[in-house]
Amino acid sequence: MNNKPSRGKEGADRTRRSIIKLLKHNGAMDAHQLAGQLQVTAMAVRQHLYDLQEQEMVDYTEEPRAMGRPAKMWRLTTEANRLFPDGYAELTIGLIESMKETFGEEGLDRLLEVHNRKLSDSYLSMVQHAKSLKVKLEDFAKSRTAEGYMAEVVENENGSYYFIEKHCPICEAAKACTNLCKMELEMFRTVIGEGTEVIRGEHILKGDNRCLYKVTPNTKSDS
Repeated sequence: MNNKPSRGKEGADRTRRSIIKLLKHNGAMDAHQLAGQLQVTAMAVRQHLYDLQEQEMVDYTEEPRAMGRPAKMWRLTTEANRLFPDGYAELTIGLIESMKETFGEEGLDRLLEVHNRKLSDSYLSMVQHAKSLKVKLEDFAKSRTAEGYMAEVVENENGSYYFIEKHCPICEAAKACTNLCKMELEMFRTVIGEGTEVIRGEHILKGDNRCLYKVTPNTKSDS
């Protein structure tokens, strides 16, 4: 008899973890969309969402609908980031602060430049044999996913691509050292290569749920 509450709690915990995972991968979703993915009722999903809201893991915005009441579009809060890999955030932040004290801001920037160059060389060796931009991006995404970035590539009808990262394992470190993100954008441009335009749109550090890079092949001809 004592096992029943335990099994019920385990089931609820699994469902809440599944909700968090879906919101992490898909961005904002309403209760009906989540229910369809989880194959449970929307009422059950709402109860889990309200429980997660009390824990400050999720929040919602209302989205107008053509008919009926606005839909509640649920999304993860920054508090939920602690449930995902953090890239040894505390250690990294401590090292950044120590480097600032030892070498100053300019010295830290030089060290980051060296690190960024080595990182770029590592990624370049992984994508150097790609026969197309799409394959290069997909190889790059696999490497970033292995590091905890949850990366994926979306091909657009106009020939451009979205390179999407749904998690940032160095987010806390980037807050302590904003040049990390600036150099990361430069690294993306180096790895993806000449003949493309890489623009960062959505940005986790600015409060978005993901980092999104738009990659556009340069179709201009020299002729």
